[in-house]
Order: sequence, then C-alpha cells, then structure tokens
Amino acid sequence: MAGQENGNAAFYFVDRHIMEGRDSKVAFAQGGRASTSGDLKRDTDRMVDFSAKIGVGREARAAILVLDCLEYPTLFWGSLKAGIIPVCLNTLLSTEQYRHILNDCRAKVLFVSSELMEVVAPILGGHPTIEHIYVVGGSVSGRQSFEREFANCASGKMVEASADETAFWLYSSGSTCMPKGVMHVHSSLKGTSDTFANQVMGIREDDVVFSVAKLFFAYGLGNGMTFPMSVGATALLYPGRPTPDTVAEILDTHKPTIFYGLPTLYAAMLAAYQDQGLLGAERLRMCVSAGEALPQDIGER
Repeated sequence: MAGQENGNAAFYFVDRHIMEGRDSKVAFAQGGRASTSGDLKRDTDRMVDFSAKIGVGREARAAILVLDCLEYPTLFWGSLKAGIIPVCLNTLLSTEQYRHILNDCRAKVLFVSSELMEVVAPILGGHPTIEHIYVVGGSVSGRQSFEREFANCASGKMVEASADETAFWLYSSGSTCMPKGVMHVHSSLKGTSDTFANQVMGIREDDVVFSVAKLFFAYGLGNGMTFPMSVGATALLYPGRPTPDTVAEILDTHKPTIFYGLPTLYAAMLAAYQDQGLLGAERLRMCVSAGEALPQDIGER
C-alpha cells in the first residue's frame, strides 16, 4: 500500500498537507508557541522511531493523560503512524477512575502532564502492564522526561493501516458508572470531518478555531484537532480551565473565526460581558454549542 491507498488516518490529516504545500502553515498555537504542518510531520515521524526505541509495538495501547498543548497532536498522530493505539484520557478524573481505565485498556506506555502526575502516582508502582512512563511539559523527580528522550529520535516510516482498523480509544464520562472504553477506526476521523466539519460547518483553510472542550472529549477532538486539520486551518490550544475571562482573553489576543463552546459557558460569558461586549469577537463567523441542550434564550442572545 502506498500513497493515498494507505488507510492510516495520519496520512490524510498530517502528511497530505506537506504534499499540498502547507508545510509552513501554522497548524496549532498554544500561548506563545506554534507548530506548523511541517513541524507536525517531522515530529510525528520521530514518534515512530521513539516507539521502536522503547519497544512498544503495533496495536499496543499508549495512554495519553496530557493537557491540551502542542505535544498532544504529536503524541496522538505519532502513535497512529507507529501503529500504536492512543487512549485519550480525561484529565479531570480521580485516582480510582484512572486505576480502572489503565487496568482496562492495558496500556504499555503512559504519557502524563507533569501537573497530573500527583493524581496517578499512587497507582503506577508495579502496574501490571505499564512498562514506560513519560512526563510531558515539565520534570518530575524519578520520572523520565518525554521531551528529553524525544529529542534524540530520528525519523521513522508510517505504518500501513486499513480504514477499518482500530485507530484510537476514548472513554465515556463515567457519570453513571466507571468509564467505558470506546474503540474508533481510522476512517471515522475523516468521516466526521467530511460530514459535519465540511458539509455542515463549511470549515475553511483560513479559519482559526478555538474549542473550550478539551481534546480528550469526542467533541473537543473534532473541534480542536481533526476538523481544522482536515482543511489545514489553525487550532488554538489552551491547557487551563476555560472561564469567561480566559476565553475573552483568547478571543481578544488570537481573534479566532470559529468558537466551540458549551451552554453553561455561553451563559456565563453573556452574564460577564453583557455590558461591555467581547473584544475580538468581531472576527467570529460561527459559534458552535454541544454537550448539553442550548436554551433558546441563550442561543438567541
């Protein structure tokens, strides 16, 4: 299998943009950092070598417990390129919920933000399946730094995959019981982008998008990663908790054209800024809401 016959979703969402001349286009921005399509292609190729060096092979699971940052797309798409199945974990769970999930998915490697190590540390000693733990975005005493190890990796070759092969896992919210793992295939990523992002939203290459829903949510994964990547748009990533003030600052500083919110946040923003208005909102051409029912009065306001 070669070229466009490769059903690996990383070909369509990452490598295709280099072939179409977008290597210098900013794909992701986070604070004062940015990653172009060319940067992402290079770094995801290096993830193939990284995975080989640590001995994590095809169809193994890699748990990603990482805040929304530039390393997240590298970990996700780089895992797909290596044939590894990323398991995107909610960053807001309890220690016991993480114990259940890590035991359930039987991950061989865990990537975890330095800020989240404390909550998972009690369950990592002698874990039956986890062989490697890498800290992302900082240092933790006694733990390996992802950035330090990754810096020594060379480029690797993307594996071939079929469109109906399992690509990644997401877990349910756990609102009624312990979270349940849901497997998604490679073709579903392009399928949702083709239908909702392109046919319904009409997302464009010149769009700049910002989602308050994080990448570990299905809603956030589309909003902040696959939808903009389907057309070569730019996505803004924010690792912190979205509040009316932090969202207002991002709108004012980066002036996105598409904003993905939640009904409760829209209500809070209306309450906070109903008098002075939102600076930067003039560039918005679309606001999207999901996650719960949007009250009619909030939508109209």
